[in-house]
Amino acid sequence: MKNTIFTGVGTALVTPFNQHGEIAWEELEKLVEMQIAGGTDAIIACGTTGEAATMSSQEHLKTVAFIVEKVKGRIPVIAGTGSNDTCFCVDLSLEAKALGVDGLLLVTPYYNKTSQKGLIESFNYIADCVEMPCILYNVPSRTGCNIQPATYQELAKNPYIVATKEANGDVSSVARTIALCGDDLDVYSGEDSQILPIMALGGKGLISVFSNVLPKEMHNLAHAMLENDLSAARKLNNQFIDLMDGFFMDVNPIPVKDALWQMDVISTNFCRLPLTTLPEEKQMQMTALLKKYKLIS
Repeated sequence: MKNTIFTGVGTALVTPFNQHGEIAWEELEKLVEMQIAGGTDAIIACGTTGEAATMSSQEHLKTVAFIVEKVKGRIPVIAGTGSNDTCFCVDLSLEAKALGVDGLLLVTPYYNKTSQKGLIESFNYIADCVEMPCILYNVPSRTGCNIQPATYQELAKNPYIVATKEANGDVSSVARTIALCGDDLDVYSGEDSQILPIMALGGKGLISVFSNVLPKEMHNLAHAMLENDLSAARKLNNQFIDLMDGFFMDVNPIPVKDALWQMDVISTNFCRLPLTTLPEEKQMQMTALLKKYKLIS
């Protein structure tokens, strides 16, 4: 059995920008403190939600270092360092490791993609080079590459590959992965709306977009599942399902950044191109949702 990095909710933290597209460091610190106060179990820095794809390597590492410094060991910090270039991924991962992160989030190769054999060789190579806990990230809707259950079973033999963030939308596949890997691989839902079925199957929690806005509520939902209180978890899930879906009315993280902006948590809803702000019609929908949940007046 491998060591678990966290159970419950890891927040895939947004990266706030000012009107010039520069990182708003004071607001980023505010977001970190908001997460910790809300009971978040881990922070994922520079993932998809953090718009890492638009960051230079220097900016990427500066952001990771800043979050590690502000967290001060209170909860685990996991750095997104995945790439479609395995050697670049190793270099970035080693630099993130030196900054003091507790784990790495490694997305499957995108654009060039690869075969299942390539996934096994690439992820094993990265893990053996970095020698620290690695969470795989399977999101075929973005990458065009899907990790099969039998591939997970092979990768789980590596002592440094400890978990996966599963966002392939296929609960049956997740069930097969958990059955094959058992305690050799922790599974986290990569989609807020699938937290109940994946945790019911034995998942350890969720890497969440929703918890950027309501960390306490998502923490409570996940921990209700960990405590086998399905009734409480179902009640929270049903209560917030509209908001969970609303944060994906457009490409992530556009909607959740708009929500944080409307709530006056961050000063702009700026996303770096090719992402944009919400169209006016969807922004009105977001406003209505936030009012429904009394997050704005």
